Amino acid sequence: MLLVVPFGIFAFIFQWFGLKKAMTWFAYRVAQFWATIVRLVSLCPVEVRGKENIPKKGGFCFVSNHGSIFDIILALCYIGRPFGFIAKKELLMIPILNLWISILGGLFIDRKNPRKALKTINKGINKLKKGGNMLIFPEGHRARDDKLLPFHPGSFKLATQSGAMIIPVSIKNSGLIYERNGHYTKTHMRIVFGRPVNPADFKKQELADHVQRLVESGLE
Repeated sequence: MLLVVPFGIFAFIFQWFGLKKAMTWFAYRVAQFWATIVRLVSLCPVEVRGKENIPKKGGFCFVSNHGSIFDIILALCYIGRPFGFIAKKELLMIPILNLWISILGGLFIDRKNPRKALKTINKGINKLKKGGNMLIFPEGHRARDDKLLPFHPGSFKLATQSGAMIIPVSIKNSGLIYERNGHYTKTHMRIVFGRPVNPADFKKQELADHVQRLVESGLE
C-alpha cells in the first residue's frame, strides 16, 4: 500500500481541478493493480462466476456477504468498475487505508450518531443517482465464515431510494484465509455475481430477505 500512495495523492489532488471522473478511474485502476498483486501473493486460487450478469453501463448497488477484509480485495479485482463502499468511521484512524477509501469514493459512517449516519447514506444515494457504484455489506459485521448474519433492511436504502439495480455477490471461503484461525491459511475462494434485482419489485423486508436468499444460493 505504501508503494501506491504517491499515485493516490496524485489522483486526490487532481480531483480538485475538474478531473474527478478521470482521476476516479485512474485511482481505481491503481487500486485494482494493487489488489491483483495481493491476490497473487496470497497464493489462493479464486473461481469467478456470473461476470456476465454485470451490465456494462449504469450505476449499481453490489450487495455482498462479508466474511473477511479480503472481500474488498476480491471486489477490486473482479467487479470491473470503480465503486465506493460504506466504511465504519474507525477506519479513518488507519493511515493510508483512510486515504484510499476516500479516493475510491468510500464513505465513513458513524453508527452511534443517527443524524450523521443519515447524511452519509444520503451521500451514497446521490452517488448512485449520478451513475456511480456502491458496495454494501448488509450483515453489518464480518461473519468470518460462510454462515450469513441477518441482512439489515436499512442497508438497502441506498438501492431503494436511488432506484439503482442490485447485483447480489456471494464470496465463499474468504474468512478462512486469516480471520477464522488467526493465521494465514491457503484456501480456494469463489466469488459469484447474481442477476440484477430491481428493488422496486419488493417491499422493504421482502427485498432484504430475497437478496439474502440469492447470496446464500451463491455460497452453496
